[in-house]
Amino acid sequence: MPEKAILTSTEIGRALARIAHEIVERNKGAGGVVLVGMRTRGVPLAKRIARIIEDFEGIPVPVGALDIGLYRDDIERRDSNPANRSDTDIPTSITDMRVILVDDVLYTGRSIRAAMDALTDLGRPAFIQLAVLVDRGHREFPIRADYVGKNIPSSRHEEIQVQLEEVDGVDEVIIGSLTQEQLFRAS
Repeated sequence: MPEKAILTSTEIGRALARIAHEIVERNKGAGGVVLVGMRTRGVPLAKRIARIIEDFEGIPVPVGALDIGLYRDDIERRDSNPANRSDTDIPTSITDMRVILVDDVLYTGRSIRAAMDALTDLGRPAFIQLAVLVDRGHREFPIRADYVGKNIPSSRHEEIQVQLEEVDGVDEVIIGSLTQEQLFRAS
C-alpha cells in the first residue's frame, strides 16, 4: 500500500481545536490544568492546544515536556535514577493538578503506561487525562484516550506517521505499509 495522507494541516488544526474545547469543558475551565507533551511530537501538540485554550479562555496553561526513555519496557534501562532525566521539562509542580498527557499516536498503550510512571515520579496529580491526535487501536494495555483528534482503524502491518511543522516542516498524518525490515523488527 503506498503512503496516503489521512489528515491535512487544516484537519489537524480542527482536531486540536476540538480537543482544546473538550478539555476546558470537561475540566470546567483551564485553571489547575497542566498540559504535558510526550517527546517528540506530543510537545508541539501540547503547545498548540495550550495556545488555543489561552485564546478563548484568556489564561495561560502551563506546558511541559516528558521524556519516557527511562520508563519504557521495551529497552534496557541504563540509568534508573529519575533525577537523571535529560529531556523532561515541566515548568510547574504537577501535585494536585489536572494533568493532560498529550501524544501524537495511541497504539499499544505501552508509551502511555511509561509516561504515567514518569509523571508519578514527579508528583501526585489530582488526575491524569490523555489527549491524542490519532488513536489507531491495537491496545496491549487497558488504556484509552479521553480526547481523540481522529480514530483511524489500522492493521498492525501499517504505520501511521504524524508529521508536524515544528519537527518535520509540514503538518500531515500519513498511513502506509511497513517494510519487511520494519515488520521483522516489530515481531
